[in-house]
Amino acid sequence: MILERKPKINMTDLKELYERLFQNEENTNLSVPLVEFASFMQVYNGAMKEISTKLEVLDDEFNIDHKHNPIHHLECRIKEPKSICEKIIKNGIPLSMDNARKYVQDIAGIRVICSYYDDIYLVERLLLAQTDIVLVKRKDYIAEPKKNGYRSLHLVVKVPVFLSDKTEEVPVEIQLRTIAMDYWASLEHELRYKNKTNEVRQYSAMLLDCANTLASAEQTMQRIREKIEEMD
Repeated sequence: MILERKPKINMTDLKELYERLFQNEENTNLSVPLVEFASFMQVYNGAMKEISTKLEVLDDEFNIDHKHNPIHHLECRIKEPKSICEKIIKNGIPLSMDNARKYVQDIAGIRVICSYYDDIYLVERLLLAQTDIVLVKRKDYIAEPKKNGYRSLHLVVKVPVFLSDKTEEVPVEIQLRTIAMDYWASLEHELRYKNKTNEVRQYSAMLLDCANTLASAEQTMQRIREKIEEMD
């Protein structure tokens, strides 16, 4: 199941954002046609669809062969133009679409939610085995969780997007988590960004304890599943 976390590209909204970002007084040196900007965003939307389709096909095939769906659901999103620009500016890089292509690797993003730990690495292995997928970056926050307890496997891959007149290799960020990891990360994010930082910081030990408790429960569920499968 795919969940669209952001609306599809809408020309009316895109035009409004374009005018705010590329035609304000601070950015008068920029001259980016709206059609070019829309095409730029559409390429990343295409890359997101390519990867999500591949993941769905792999999940369906695995279910037929092994009677198990390693993917519980997918969440797909395209980064908002405003967020793209803010990320470039934050890193002290001149604002341009070329720099967005070069430095922003999470314009297209997919979150893969799995039921078990081993499903995460299974999905990773199956996806990276495809000949048109190129691994750009990998960070395993499951093997080495962040200090706050965050766990997830982060990948950046490049996938070819076939357009009418050319083919582009486009990066897509993929986050692979279990249901429990996603539950913790979503609530921790909400607490951190909807409240004052100092108020949340005093509960960091409790949040870390929650993350460790969930991880322990998941490991137990994994062992139970393995023992049940051994009996089949």
